Amino acid sequence: MSKGKALRRKPAKHHQPDAPGQEGWQARKSAATRDQIISAAIRCIVESSYAKATTMKIAESAGLSRGATLHHFPSKMDIIRAAVDYLHEKRLQAFRRSIREIPPGADMVHLAVHSCWAHVNHPIFVAFIELSVAARTDPELREILRPAQLAFDHEWYTTAREVFPEWQSDPKAFDLALNLTQQLMEGMAISFYTHAREDNKEQLLAYLEEKLRELKPVAGKPAELRVKSGK
Repeated sequence: MSKGKALRRKPAKHHQPDAPGQEGWQARKSAATRDQIISAAIRCIVESSYAKATTMKIAESAGLSRGATLHHFPSKMDIIRAAVDYLHEKRLQAFRRSIREIPPGADMVHLAVHSCWAHVNHPIFVAFIELSVAARTDPELREILRPAQLAFDHEWYTTAREVFPEWQSDPKAFDLALNLTQQLMEGMAISFYTHAREDNKEQLLAYLEEKLRELKPVAGKPAELRVKSGK
């Protein structure tokens, strides 16, 4: 090679360091896109079904290309795993907020029942129900959902203990009241979502309130005796 050609060689390119704050901006942008995809996945599950929430449909709902979606979540199950974590966190936040907004001196039993009823009628809970039903015949989804649900149940129980300290003198009554409330509420919500009319909703909620008042701790009287005597 001649000296002239050597002198005309282009200088080597050197990597320019990111401008200050650029890495943080990229991280925020990536997190925002992930949240966008997760929200789209939940929307697809609620509006269509778990089975119809394909990566293509989720990408379209998020306003992204399929390639951009797969860049953040390599598979549908990766999206679902993130969506399950998001759903349980939002459910827990909503439960805490609704209960803690009850003003001091209010009828705690009445307002707690109606707060829980509002909780199980939120779209977030609809998505959870759809995933639970799909998990019955989908082992991979069941493996994702089960530990998340167990973690949610633990946190829900812990939060309820914090919110209702007056029940802690009778743990057996507290556990029964919590299980009765959760299972009746969720069962009613599923029933109304699928086929039943809501004509008897207020009657059922009033009956639940009555049973919870029976279980509420009374000094020197265990729950089983209060329930048997009706006092």
